[in-house]
This record gives sequence, structure tokens and C-alpha cells, in this order.
Amino acid sequence: MSQLDSSVADMPSADAYQFLLQHSHAVLIDVRTRAEWTFVGAPVLPFRDGDVIFVEWQSWPEMKTDPDFAPRLGAELERRGVGADAPLLFLCRSGQRSRAAAQAMLAAGWRRCVNIGDGFEGPLDAQGHRGAVGWRGAGLPWRQS
Repeated sequence: MSQLDSSVADMPSADAYQFLLQHSHAVLIDVRTRAEWTFVGAPVLPFRDGDVIFVEWQSWPEMKTDPDFAPRLGAELERRGVGADAPLLFLCRSGQRSRAAAQAMLAAGWRRCVNIGDGFEGPLDAQGHRGAVGWRGAGLPWRQS
């Protein structure tokens, strides 16, 4: 990930965690649904107070994209004092929704948008299961309610 500001770059979850650890101005944004945060689990950043921003890209069960996503997230970032040059790292289940959300924020003027390409659970494996890769599969901190 040499150039953060020209397009949406992909970064594995383990590298993203290290990046967040080393760059206090970087922000982790989980764009999955409330159901996923509640029942599947949510990432945790134990080394910082601001923790994770949770904002749905799509809402379950319709999975309709929120047309106000970018302005809503932009307002939350501004409320937290996050500038347009701060790295924004986007996370979803497997890297697809987070890529779309990162592209939307890039189009809205946020210059350093990164997609966590392996997501929270990763893609389905040969047995039709998730979780062997991604945030959870890498053993990174997470919680479940």
C-alpha cells in the first residue's frame, strides 16, 4: 500500500490492525449491518479510546444501499475531528461492501480510503464456511454480544 490517496487500496486485516496501531489518526469503519455486529461479532481496538465507527452501508434484510451513507459518515468523522487526509480503513464481511463504501467516501472528498480486502470473516471456503481468514481468522481483537 504505497499510495493511499490516488484510489482505494486493498490491505489484509492483519496489516490494517498494525497500521491502526502505528497511525493514531487512522480510523476503522465497519460498514456491515447491525445484525452482523450483534450476532457475528465486531472488531475492537483495545489500544485507543475512539475505537471503531459503525455505520451500515446497507441495511438488513433489504440490503438496500443507504443513499445518505457518505454525508452521514462524513458528519460523524467531522464530529470526531477527523480530517479529510486521515486514512479511513473500511471493513465488511468479505471486502465487497467495504470497497464500495470506501469508493463512495473517496468520491465524497476523503482522500485516503483503504479497503480491508479479507473482511471480518473472509470469503466462503471450500466447505461453505467463513472465518478462516479475515479479522477473526487472523486472531485480531473482537467481541460478540
